[in-house]
Amino acid sequence: MRPDQPGAVRPEHPGATSPNDTPTLRRPAVSDAARLWEIARDTDVLDLNSSYSYLLWCRDFAETSVVAEHDGRVGGFVTGFVRPTDPTTVFVWQVAVDDALRGRGVASAMLNFLLDHLAHQGVSTLETTISPDNTGSQALFASVARSRYTSISTRKLFDSNDFPDQHEPEELYVIGDDSNRGEQ
Repeated sequence: MRPDQPGAVRPEHPGATSPNDTPTLRRPAVSDAARLWEIARDTDVLDLNSSYSYLLWCRDFAETSVVAEHDGRVGGFVTGFVRPTDPTTVFVWQVAVDDALRGRGVASAMLNFLLDHLAHQGVSTLETTISPDNTGSQALFASVARSRYTSISTRKLFDSNDFPDQHEPEELYVIGDDSNRGEQ
């Protein structure tokens, strides 16, 4: 879906001086995969997946992923999938925004776009994992929960010794109703 096609939207962003300053949100295409890989690499924060995995995300999980396009170039993305064991939950794998678009609400706009898009399929809960020292991501997801007037809860999911390499623990963040969830 290109910016001029049905389904693409231009959300309002604080700090945008004109509609052209606002990125267009849409589903990714396979042709976007290389740019997603570059953005993830350039964050110096995200675990960089193989370039092949970004191709698969853009092909097989486009319905549960979002890109932000600005001036004809992808400047941010969210990758996610609906959990096979819980079709009411979308798990967000990665969120990244290029330096040029940071501080403009693009990440939260993409997450809200994704949740709004998936609501018609019965998705009402978002899960993600965040390492304890990633205060930026913690604030982002807390902000999304507040903007949707819903709850956010956290609990340990993976300890550092669960990983075969030097990796921080990952805490599970759940936006939406967490009352009926066990250790899934």
